[in-house]
Amino acid sequence: MSRFYLLLWLRWALLLTIMSIVLAAFGAAFITLFIYVKQGAAPLDSAVYGALLKIFSFWFALSWSVTLLLSLFLALKYIFNRCYASYKLILLSCPNKEGRSDVVELIGYGDLVKVWRKWLMLLIWLVVAQMVIAFVGMKLFSNAVTLFEWFNIYILYLFVIMGGYFSFMILSAKCKKVKVVKC
Repeated sequence: MSRFYLLLWLRWALLLTIMSIVLAAFGAAFITLFIYVKQGAAPLDSAVYGALLKIFSFWFALSWSVTLLLSLFLALKYIFNRCYASYKLILLSCPNKEGRSDVVELIGYGDLVKVWRKWLMLLIWLVVAQMVIAFVGMKLFSNAVTLFEWFNIYILYLFVIMGGYFSFMILSAKCKKVKVVKC
């Protein structure tokens, strides 16, 4: 069973990473290009390249904050109905009049809203717990005075990736619409 969660997490982490970074890069590139054109599109030389790179890196961190949240929602769809180590995660429909829930074969984003909210809250609590542990560790073993000296989107992303592994283990117990079955 631990192999199932590891493979599920690896696929999710890879998909989340690719989606969020590509979307953030496109967003930052668009904003950088917009600013460059708005400022008169100066001839490209080393100073202009340096300035554009700084603008891009600034906007990349900001846009990654937004695209990470979007990618968390988009990537959740692709963890269901795939076999990993003889198990798969399935999504159940709402109970019908007889009280039976059916397996949702073709999952749309509308089917994921309730599950995503529960999963996101679970992920937030796991990330907060990691932040508290990291902050206490930083206070004990380092000269860091405040949380914001070392905390940024890149550290948050690592916490989200680590929290994602444990959230998949807890998700089927916390959410009645998600089950792990043999395949």
